[in-house]
Amino acid sequence: MAAPKKTFICSACGHELPKWAGQCPACKEWNTIEEAEPESPAVSARGNAVRVLPGKAQRLSEISGRDDPRYSSGIGELDRVLGGGIVKGSLTLVAGEPGIGKSTLLLQICSTVSENCRTLYVSGEESARQLKLRAERLHVNPPELYFLAETDIDVIKATVLDGRYDLVIVDSIQTISRRTAAAAPGSVSQVRDCTLELMNLAKSMGVPVMVVGHVNKEGAIAGPKVLEHMVDCVLYFEGERNGPYRILRAEKNRFGSTNEIGVFEMGELGLTEIPNPSQSLLAGRPKGVPGSSITCVMEGSRPILAEVQALVAPTVFGFPRRTSAGIDTNRAVILLSVLEKRGGVPLANSDAYINVIGGLKIEETAVNLAVILAVVSAFRDIPLPDDVIAFGEVGLTGEVRSVSSCEQRLAEAARMGICHAIVPFANKDKLRIPPEMQVTFVRNIHQAIGVALSVKEENVHEK
Repeated sequence: MAAPKKTFICSACGHELPKWAGQCPACKEWNTIEEAEPESPAVSARGNAVRVLPGKAQRLSEISGRDDPRYSSGIGELDRVLGGGIVKGSLTLVAGEPGIGKSTLLLQICSTVSENCRTLYVSGEESARQLKLRAERLHVNPPELYFLAETDIDVIKATVLDGRYDLVIVDSIQTISRRTAAAAPGSVSQVRDCTLELMNLAKSMGVPVMVVGHVNKEGAIAGPKVLEHMVDCVLYFEGERNGPYRILRAEKNRFGSTNEIGVFEMGELGLTEIPNPSQSLLAGRPKGVPGSSITCVMEGSRPILAEVQALVAPTVFGFPRRTSAGIDTNRAVILLSVLEKRGGVPLANSDAYINVIGGLKIEETAVNLAVILAVVSAFRDIPLPDDVIAFGEVGLTGEVRSVSSCEQRLAEAARMGICHAIVPFANKDKLRIPPEMQVTFVRNIHQAIGVALSVKEENVHEK
């Protein structure tokens, strides 16, 4: 019998190759090609090929269109991100940096779910004593929570089949392996095969399975990219490890939206939900300090106020530094170039640092106008008014373009006591403005800078 052919898989994108290569031809990543175990065809005990019977296809009109049954996790912010709760038979991947709070979040889920449901917590990294100490610190002691310290996928599968559990948590997928396989735990083939076993287990029994995935130094999930394709939902836990706030974001969700986020605060007793993120992110904001502006971003259906800070200082080197946290660095460099070319602010000999307070990572372009105003305020050493909010996309010609959900942003700003707003002129038509708010529409960054400084002068004269 001929030996099976070797297969190599890229751990970054899942691309398969017939031979090893230093660089993946699909994603262009280096040193990501790993050998996978050969897949042998199904054979009988006598060595003959097994006949595969055809499956039974259904008409689309005969399939029930009811929503998948869900039940609450007991954590409102998590249910929001999941789309309404945990779906039975789903496979969810929770990923994040080490120490960010993934295991803490899952243990707190067990605290509420296990009041009425049988929950199995499988750990390949902690012993029973270690988990007990963490549960005591978090005051978690539900009656129907069971713990299993095991790394063999076959033992885990047998335990789930024997116990008839309602929820299974595996921490983490990189430590789970099949002992009969030759590959090491955490390799491409082991992670893929173990995830496939958990997926089949979830679908066949209708039990939801939540899996923890580690993140490598590049910020991607350690293991093959096919792991994200196999699961139903991918949740990323973000935030500064030394900071108090954590952001839970859905990167993929087959049962709901991927735009919603959940906000938590890490404390001594674990994670606490933050139902009003705007108030928490603006708490402690310094008043009358140059380089600070307020904007409103949309995270799914939720408007959130965020503070953008900027610091501009003369450079001591020939090449000025451009550093940003919370927004893309390339976008920050573009905005600084637009401000210098179209706004007349000379930044060629100055270092510029931009930061979004609270560890919030903003991908929406509506933050552009707030970044521009914060940099101008820091460069001229003139503080912006404390009750002014600005949002809008800035183009390369210096124009301020429209944004979506303008009414919701203004309503959230008015609820937080903001009195003035600088918004794009393109959003003027059919816009309902809160009665207690004064809105100024601008077409370009020149007008926006002039309006922000004039509002500051008006506030000074009133005082």
